[in-house]
Amino acid sequence: MAKKAIKQGLPPLDWLKVFEAAGRLGSFTAAAEEFGATQAAVSQRIRNLENWLGRQLFLRSARGVSLTVEGESYLPLVHDSLRSLEQGTENLFGQTVRELRIAGLPSHLEMLLLPRLEAFSKAWPELHLVIETVQKRLDYNAVDSALHLRYGRGGWGRREEVLLANEVLQPMTAQGRAEEWRQLPVIELRGERPGWTEWARVTGEAEPETGPVSVDSMAHALLAARLGMGVVLGSKALAADLLRSGQLECAPAPELQTIDGYWLTWPPSLGKSKRQSEVLAALTAALRH
Repeated sequence: MAKKAIKQGLPPLDWLKVFEAAGRLGSFTAAAEEFGATQAAVSQRIRNLENWLGRQLFLRSARGVSLTVEGESYLPLVHDSLRSLEQGTENLFGQTVRELRIAGLPSHLEMLLLPRLEAFSKAWPELHLVIETVQKRLDYNAVDSALHLRYGRGGWGRREEVLLANEVLQPMTAQGRAEEWRQLPVIELRGERPGWTEWARVTGEAEPETGPVSVDSMAHALLAARLGMGVVLGSKALAADLLRSGQLECAPAPELQTIDGYWLTWPPSLGKSKRQSEVLAALTAALRH
């Protein structure tokens, strides 16, 4: 049993790296092979770490080693921290960018990001693209993705930002039904975007009556329109590929320009090197309309 120690700060990095390898591989011998060290050296570093923490991290027996409950709790923290440190160091000081982590709301990822990633990925085959779904806006604070897809008016704290597309709304229908859009049920979209009332006020058009379907996601509203359930005041940015492929049609009606838009944001540290700047510029160009 490790002795209780009173320490502050972090234990030495090499102890943590050895612990992570031994815990991940389930073997001191395998960890020693990974580091090109002896099994005794690995065992000693882990013992040092246990003494430093005042906790036993491994159970030792004639059959091998296994993590204790405290070791199992500590391993993912150490693994994620080392991985984040390695990737951040490479991105900030290395000659290449090996990974891009991009977070966004489901509809933004589905309709704005993913349709444009194939060409970008082919142009940058060495990049590992990690996509993370954010269910609520406040959840952006909890993700470790460097890149965020955001909707609004800009000014995202201490982050760099670039506008990908302005939010422009226009009545849309399923293919072949655009001319009769005034006779179709209106698909209501709840949320922060301007709705039919604002569209009617700005354009001077008559406001259509709300139909029986009400959704809280632009992606769902556009899908409902594609399925022939009515007319939607749709986002031209999010519906761009659907309009291009003919799955949706813009009605012969005025569009509504808004003051909001879709933004790509990232921490200032990400764009320090020339290589990082090139990757960000290429991704921005791929996502812009």
